[in-house]
Amino acid sequence: MAGNREFFYRRLHSLLGVIPVGIFLTQHLVVNYFATRGPEAFNRAASFMVNLPFRYFLEIFIIFLPLLFHAIYGLYIAFTAQNNVSRYGYFRNWMFMLQRLTGVITLIFVTWHVWETRVRAALGVEVNYDMMANIVDNPFMLGFYIVGIVSTVFHFANGLWSFCVSWGLTVTPRSQQIFTYVTMAIFVALSIVGIRAILAFA
Repeated sequence: MAGNREFFYRRLHSLLGVIPVGIFLTQHLVVNYFATRGPEAFNRAASFMVNLPFRYFLEIFIIFLPLLFHAIYGLYIAFTAQNNVSRYGYFRNWMFMLQRLTGVITLIFVTWHVWETRVRAALGVEVNYDMMANIVDNPFMLGFYIVGIVSTVFHFANGLWSFCVSWGLTVTPRSQQIFTYVTMAIFVALSIVGIRAILAFA
């Protein structure tokens, strides 16, 4: 019974990391990328997201609750995992270790980002281009955001590989190897989008 529950939680954790959390991450990066077109373009995109119908329902049940479960169970996995990089040094073992490491970094980064943007917005601060520009005006915060973005994107891209394996979408070694290239391309592409966006605020 305990084994079945563990299997279910791990599958749910994997699923929520892609749907809806991964989809939201991609959408969030795309909205932020509008900053490369100037303050007005970003403010229009951010305003569109803020004014979506059923916004609070979507935030609570489509974003925050799935993210909360994924984060809490992810910490459990990270601190109970048996990393064996020093013994075996294979590529997938390194990916296994980096997935857990970037998960912890991502949790710290997302928690801080939510505090600086979503919580402050609930307290009456307007979420716009100037808010983000003021945050990353500090070189330390700019570096923190770049590391956070890269870690988050890696965690999503490599997690997408694990998702496809655990859900039986890539079964053969050949399909898993091909999808490794696909997910690494996703990592590079979304990292470029995220870094260009945050540098646009700076």
